[in-house]
Amino acid sequence: MQDRNFDDLADKFSQNIYGTRKGQVRQAIVWDELEALLPTLPAGSLKVLDAGGGVGQVSSGLAARGHQVVLCDLSAEMLKLAEAHALAAGVSHNMQFKQISAQQVGEHLDTQVDLVLFHAVLEWVAHPEEVLQALWHTLKPGGVLSLMFYNAHGLTFRTLTLGNFGYMRANMSKRKKRTLSPDFPRDPDDVTRWLTNCGFKIERRAGIRVFCDYMKPQPGAGKSVEEIIEMERRFCRQEPFLSLGRYIHVTARKPSQKDQL
Repeated sequence: MQDRNFDDLADKFSQNIYGTRKGQVRQAIVWDELEALLPTLPAGSLKVLDAGGGVGQVSSGLAARGHQVVLCDLSAEMLKLAEAHALAAGVSHNMQFKQISAQQVGEHLDTQVDLVLFHAVLEWVAHPEEVLQALWHTLKPGGVLSLMFYNAHGLTFRTLTLGNFGYMRANMSKRKKRTLSPDFPRDPDDVTRWLTNCGFKIERRAGIRVFCDYMKPQPGAGKSVEEIIEMERRFCRQEPFLSLGRYIHVTARKPSQKDQL
């Protein structure tokens, strides 16, 4: 098994992930979670690592606030898109771009960071616990991991609601390997165990797209994205809806030196 490189699908990835209603919902909930965790970190300019950062939509937003961001990705094509996005947003001066894997990034950092973004990457890596351990070492004590992963339970529920029983009987194995459908959907219990084994303390969780992917097509204009985001925000942090999210966001903290005593 190999980690996924998106050189062949970079433009399609950018359009399908960010240029849709789903992308807008995803961004809204992720930013809600970031807005909650940022005040718990030191005041002033933070050091941020965006590991497997893709186009850098979120990290460029942090750079716009004055934070110093290192974005790494395996894909040279994704990095080109990320640099172009940062340039258009006027935040290039606060960002660095490195073509390396998340596992290697610690070797290329001058100092540990306050915040690691690891969004929609865990479902593409072959050895997830090793990657999480590597990211643990990049964080300062008291630093935070913002982790978003593709939820295996959400995929199962979506598959059942579509009546794709043949796919279920095949254990939801992909027929085509070079697609935007994640290679390794993650069970939330596994992710919790991996984070705990690394030493992280989980502080909060939120489901992302806990219902909107399951909505039936509406006649006429249907529901606006603002209405959908309003309802997603209402239900995304409570069960059973959280566990049905197509993605789950986890805020996990590396204990401070004081906490480790």
